[in-house]
Amino acid sequence: QVQVAESGGGLVQAGGSLRLSCEVSGRTFNRDDMGWYRQAPGKKREFVAAMSWSGSIINYHGNVKGRFTISRDNAKNTVYVQMNNLKPKDKDTYFCVVDPPLTPASTSRPRAELWGQGTPVTVSS
Repeated sequence: QVQVAESGGGLVQAGGSLRLSCEVSGRTFNRDDMGWYRQAPGKKREFVAAMSWSGSIINYHGNVKGRFTISRDNAKNTVYVQMNNLKPKDKDTYFCVVDPPLTPASTSRPRAELWGQGTPVTVSS
C-alpha cells in the first residue's frame, strides 16, 4: 500500500522561503516520477513541478519557474520543493504525487491513492 506524506507547510511573509518535503513508502521510489501540485479552495489542482525518476527531466509551471526548485533524495524516499521569494498568490494547499505527468500542459491525473493529503502554505503580504 502506497503512502505519501507531505510536510513543511506553514505561514511565511512575502519574499520568504519554505521547503516542503514528501516521503513515499510502499513503492520503488527510485523508479517513480514525482511531482508537486497546488490547489486553492474551489479551484482546479494546478501543476507546480515534476521530476523524472532519474532526475533527467524537470519541469515547472511558468508561475514558479526561477523561484521553486524540485529535488529528490532516493536514499530517503523523499522529494522536496524549495520555494523562494514566495508571493501572496502562492498561498495554496500543496500536494505531492507519485507518477505525475511531467509536463504542465498535461491534463491527466494519477489515481487518488498516489496523492498525499496536502500541506497548506500561507503567504502574508
